[in-house]
Amino acid sequence: MKKTYLSLLVDNHEGVLTRLSSLFVQRGFNIDSLTVSATNDETLSRVTIATSGDEEEIKQIVNQTKKLFEYEGIFEIDPHDSLIRELLLVKVACDSSNRSDLLEISGIYKAKIIDVSVGSIVFEVTGKPAKLDSYIENLKDYCILEMCRTGATALQRGDVKLSK
Repeated sequence: MKKTYLSLLVDNHEGVLTRLSSLFVQRGFNIDSLTVSATNDETLSRVTIATSGDEEEIKQIVNQTKKLFEYEGIFEIDPHDSLIRELLLVKVACDSSNRSDLLEISGIYKAKIIDVSVGSIVFEVTGKPAKLDSYIENLKDYCILEMCRTGATALQRGDVKLSK
């Protein structure tokens, strides 16, 4: 089973995401993460889906997606030749005994402090999914109060363009 990122262009109107996610459910495929965003063309939305499967399963997902009438384009993102990023917001319990340790760890990961209160700090980190996984692992010895993570969003490097 390999982790695969798919980038889709779909018509920008209501119900598209429901039909797309239903396609995955009906075929028994899991969505590890899903992001939807506007594009430079207001009639289209970009959907980035992270999923896992063998080559045959990924091929089936791509072929089934192409059957949706809202489908305009699909592209399997090559993780070695792409820009894949996520956003993490994490609130950590903090006092004078652990503040310097948290700041040191967060500095290594280039986390931004976006909120400080008497008993906590909220950090913002963006980067590759593996970077965020590692950052969370390094915070496990501390008290993570809340955490929210976006799904992956991705673009292929260079001249490759997903379009109609």
